[in-house]
Amino acid sequence: LASPGGCAPRRAATLLRRTLLAALLGAAATGLGGCTTLGYYAQAVSGHLDIVSRRQPIDRLLAAEATDPALRERLRSALAARDFASRELGLPDNGSYRSYADIERRYVTWNVIATEEFSVAARQWCFPIAGCVPYRGYYSEAEAEAFAAGLAGQRLDVFVNPATAYSTLGWFDDPLLNTMLAWHDTRLAGVIFHELAHQQVWVKDDAAFNESFAVFVQDEGVRRWLQATATPEDLAAYAERIERRRAFAALLRATRAELATLYASDAGAEAMRTAKESAFARLRAGYADLKRRWGGYGGYDNWFDRPLNNARLALVATYNDHVAGFAGLFERAHRDFPAFYAAVAELGALQPAARAARLAELGGG
Repeated sequence: LASPGGCAPRRAATLLRRTLLAALLGAAATGLGGCTTLGYYAQAVSGHLDIVSRRQPIDRLLAAEATDPALRERLRSALAARDFASRELGLPDNGSYRSYADIERRYVTWNVIATEEFSVAARQWCFPIAGCVPYRGYYSEAEAEAFAAGLAGQRLDVFVNPATAYSTLGWFDDPLLNTMLAWHDTRLAGVIFHELAHQQVWVKDDAAFNESFAVFVQDEGVRRWLQATATPEDLAAYAERIERRRAFAALLRATRAELATLYASDAGAEAMRTAKESAFARLRAGYADLKRRWGGYGGYDNWFDRPLNNARLALVATYNDHVAGFAGLFERAHRDFPAFYAAVAELGALQPAARAARLAELGGG
């Protein structure tokens, strides 16, 4: 259980108990108390404790003869990316992603996203430490599905999104997980950069700001990582993947804007339901057109294989809406990460409306 920083098991458990107590007191103070909320926090703490109990320092695993050679190679690659993150990208240099935990399942959490039937805005859930976020996370798939079913029964649009990584925002030394090792090295490095970015800057109550910032750091970080470690062909292939992701996000953004206009109209419920389905049909047609332009590349087929709804659009928007703005800010910081992080922190101190307007201006929107 001891972390690379030497945190003993008893001390780690004490810190977790203190965090839980603070969270519960905060919940009571903000009107989030009650048996349901207490149960939710209990599963969150027990889920995290289970992960903490499985941590092993990566250095120790690399040195152990009993470590599987394939695992050793993946851990070595992950540790190299972790070192690169602090050395070249200026991200926090701490114990996060310097330990490994095999949690014996495919996903670490399941996040429930929900919107009203006629809204593109995700419902917010508020917590004492992280603030308000557009999802509610569970360590149990069954609990997430049960909660989602209850929301769907209220005629909300709901989506349960499984996650292979998560962040405690620097409160604890987050381990590398077996769920993350299924990715190729480029994706693995990107997620390490993404999660560490959350520790660098986190603005309470603004998930779109936080996630778009982390996506930008991930993109630029991987580009620099490939420049240092890979071939020009690998770098070109990565740039092409980024452009495809941007085209995909733009396609969804257009549908989201179309639906927002529809939902703000005075059309009746049945008329809006019909128009909503038509908008999603056009979205599928738009993706088919993108695939043709991409020469048949079907990297987003799985996304379109599942039913479309407002909640799924809201999730993609959270991660992509402000990426162009952060790219513009990075250029103004002369592509220097420390200067960029300082500018991001200043931006995060603005009021939400001013912050969003500034990002739109920086992104050319």
